[in-house]
Amino acid sequence: MYELKTDASFDSAHFLADYHGKCENLHGHRWRVEVTIGVDDSNLGTTGTERDMVQDFGAFKRTVRDMVAEFDHMFLVEEGTLAPATIAALEGEGFQLKLLPFRTTAENLARHLFERLRDEGLPVSAVEVDETPNNRAIYRA
Repeated sequence: MYELKTDASFDSAHFLADYHGKCENLHGHRWRVEVTIGVDDSNLGTTGTERDMVQDFGAFKRTVRDMVAEFDHMFLVEEGTLAPATIAALEGEGFQLKLLPFRTTAENLARHLFERLRDEGLPVSAVEVDETPNNRAIYRA
């Protein structure tokens, strides 16, 4: 098995609804995302610039960084956790919100990014999301 890894990071705010502790309040993180893709010998590139490669590192990095950039300097909000009037007021003040159909945990972000990268055609084997330098969630299919 051959594997490539790249990472990217983003800054965003979030809160956890129905959580009983500090994280129920609005707070921010510098999230770090590490993506691993891999193939076996028989699936290395066979022609052109990607001959004998899992994928071109430049293309791999670009795909990951472009996707992660969608979350940068956003307020990540689980759909249904804020009143529509609150969302409208925040947007009216110029805040950038990213409404997501899941609780904004590191675990769910790892799975979400894994599935999106897989849907982009990458042979993803793992996505790791660090919420802090000491706390990491990993999603593998």
